[in-house]
Amino acid sequence: MPLMKKPRKTEPLIKVVDKKAQKNGLRHTIYSTNGDQYTGEWRDNMRHGDGTQVWKRAGAVYEGEWKQNVRDGYGVLSKLRPSMNEYVKVYSGTWRNGKKEGFGTYFYSSSARYEGEWVENKRSGWGRMNYENGEVYEGEWLKDKRHGQGVLWLVNENRYEGSWKEGKKHGHGCFFYANRGQLYEGFWVDDVPRCGTVCDYDWKHAHTPPLYPIPPVMLQDVQSVLVEGRGRFCASRED
Repeated sequence: MPLMKKPRKTEPLIKVVDKKAQKNGLRHTIYSTNGDQYTGEWRDNMRHGDGTQVWKRAGAVYEGEWKQNVRDGYGVLSKLRPSMNEYVKVYSGTWRNGKKEGFGTYFYSSSARYEGEWVENKRSGWGRMNYENGEVYEGEWLKDKRHGQGVLWLVNENRYEGSWKEGKKHGHGCFFYANRGQLYEGFWVDDVPRCGTVCDYDWKHAHTPPLYPIPPVMLQDVQSVLVEGRGRFCASRED
């Protein structure tokens, strides 16, 4: 009985041509019809590896790592400043799935920048923010707001050290009035001090010292008063 050979399976010609057209490895600049262009590495017709993408309409350039067609890894994003006719760095750091993730520096202006941790394009974790008005905050963040423990330095050298919640002083904290050599320590609710003590510290060397020092507290049990105030504070948070 003669042996029957199975017919050879061949791919359709359109699939063969498509595979040959797939971009893989390092390629020269690929231009899009809208004016965008990409120069770098590819895998299975997707931007993958190191490469530079230019978005013409948005006036932006990204130089860095890619993974399956999205920014992933370390990269630098720059935007065109029409007044200067040049690209200015906006973000330098790590990315994940097309969003700022991990550690990086974002430049809001020539004098304002954030350096720290990011989660899904938002400041979250530990970071330092330099504001345009000269203030500096260093501490914890959550979803673009000061949240957790942190220190805020004001332009007049006063500073706050303590707890934050959704961008406001909330919980236990100390406010140093360096300009007059005094210190408030206590509890805050929505940026407002509610229960605490004020004392002098090095007030004789302050820029604008008070006319008279704060008299000593004459209560027999200062701690019990603070504990009671703290209890009221905690009760107000539960309501």
